[in-house]
Amino acid sequence: MKLVGTLMILLPLTAAMAEPDIRLTAAPPTEQVRQTGEVEGYSKIRIQLAKGETESYQIVVTAMLENLRGVEAEAGEIEDASGNPFPSDAITWYREAFVPIRHSAPRAQLPPGFVPDPLVPFVDPYTGDPVKQPKWSGNHLEGSRFGGAGFDLWRGHHQPLWIDVHAPRDLPAGVYQGKVSVRAKGVEPVSMPIEIEVWDFELPEGPTHQNHFGPVSRIASYYGLKSASPEFEVLEDRYSAMLADHRINPAIPHRLLPSPDENGKVSFPAEVDAKLTEFVGRYHVTDFDIPRAPFGDPFGKNREKVLNFYRSWYEYLEGKGWADRAYLYMQDEPNDATAYEHVRDMGALVAEADPDIRKLVVEQTYTQDPEWVDIDEAIDIWCPLFGFIDEGTIRDALDRGDEVWSYSALIQTAPDYHPNYEEVKDDLPPFWQIDFPSIHYRIGPWINRRYGITGLLYWSTVYWGSPDRNPWDDPGFRVRWNGDGFLMYPGIDAGIEGPIASIRLKSLRDGMEDYEYFALLSSLGGEDLLKEIVGEAVPTWGSFTQDAEELYELRRRMAEAIVDLSEPPTE
Repeated sequence: MKLVGTLMILLPLTAAMAEPDIRLTAAPPTEQVRQTGEVEGYSKIRIQLAKGETESYQIVVTAMLENLRGVEAEAGEIEDASGNPFPSDAITWYREAFVPIRHSAPRAQLPPGFVPDPLVPFVDPYTGDPVKQPKWSGNHLEGSRFGGAGFDLWRGHHQPLWIDVHAPRDLPAGVYQGKVSVRAKGVEPVSMPIEIEVWDFELPEGPTHQNHFGPVSRIASYYGLKSASPEFEVLEDRYSAMLADHRINPAIPHRLLPSPDENGKVSFPAEVDAKLTEFVGRYHVTDFDIPRAPFGDPFGKNREKVLNFYRSWYEYLEGKGWADRAYLYMQDEPNDATAYEHVRDMGALVAEADPDIRKLVVEQTYTQDPEWVDIDEAIDIWCPLFGFIDEGTIRDALDRGDEVWSYSALIQTAPDYHPNYEEVKDDLPPFWQIDFPSIHYRIGPWINRRYGITGLLYWSTVYWGSPDRNPWDDPGFRVRWNGDGFLMYPGIDAGIEGPIASIRLKSLRDGMEDYEYFALLSSLGGEDLLKEIVGEAVPTWGSFTQDAEELYELRRRMAEAIVDLSEPPTE
């Protein structure tokens, strides 16, 4: 069986026909569309995905002849050749909001100005009500600042819309076709064809690619809530749900974690166990960050408490069947000789509690200074920055039986103590700022697979700074690190009591779903083909493809192979 068609066969738009009041342009989710200027795209939306997968696309609305008022959009009936409908509630619409980039990040690839990033849904996911556009009474704003459908659009300007398309697990495989339409007050509506090809295999519910993206508890101070309040618990769950929906493991809330007794031991009575189990099941949590022992002086008077704490936690995880993907985030960036000694000592202490506890340290697989103590025995999971990746020492760590994850923060390239610094000093890894192409977020899992890296770490998804700094108006972290440390926006400005997703979060989700293709293809005996495909996308960490069409073609080749290898042999 062969899968037919790719994005490459779609023809660019032409001006052969008379221009309507509204022009629609289909654009892949990796294209950043500004409010004015040329828009490259297609005359048809083409989406290909597996069951249980969510893929995105953009529909760019352009006001051609006059200003548009009250612009709305919707999908019509979409069905396959047998009349099976694609469920309308499996398509979610968003209006892309623009945030101001005033100061470019170092090495930025996209210019400053108003940049699309927050995705305001047409419908509030918690109330079911439309997310209305702002209104003014005199000089006073009534309602929220950002709305979904019903927007106005100036002549010659673009408004990109975003759709998430989710293929239910029980949906028959095949090609579904229909139209999406856009209308505005006083002008003729326009439509565009949409084709959704559903491949005949499923993605798992939780992420295969291990990941740690930090807790969302810091939102309490931004919202002005006490962390123990019922209002905060609702918000925390909604932010956790959004992460889970994008294949990121939400951190287990602090309120669900039991306190140790006077000897440091942690018990898990039935009520505590039930709540933890429910959270893990609801959000398909696959990786478990063992809490750090809440005691000072771990090598002195509290030594036994620390041992009891880690031992009892690991015993519980083993009993639940969760221990294989449990780990202790032991230390972050040990950058001097004293910190290296602490890693060595803590590693020995944790190993004494239970030698099977995996110990994660955010550090590259080579030492910063050969005069410092050796910490190899203390670390089970190394976690270098993208820019610090070194294939040789990663292979050495893997050969020793260790694991390697990777992470991103700020704009950091290879350090001068990199084993091959002269070869890689000018290479640029993917950077996670708003003024870089969104493919930088998608390519991370591809880079990891290329190097045998099995986990992805990020320092925060909700670091907005103080309540005085609103990321909708000021997305710069320390002025120039635009969007660093957050992948969600507070929904307050859209009148939503929960998070607003970013385009960058969607791109990361797509990369995490790509990793599911890697796992499926490898499990079916397609490892050689997989290495070839990933190698084409990522020759090295500093030379990954930035061509979205190439990435879609490589993904299609994987899907074709998965379908072929999944078919029972014919006699």
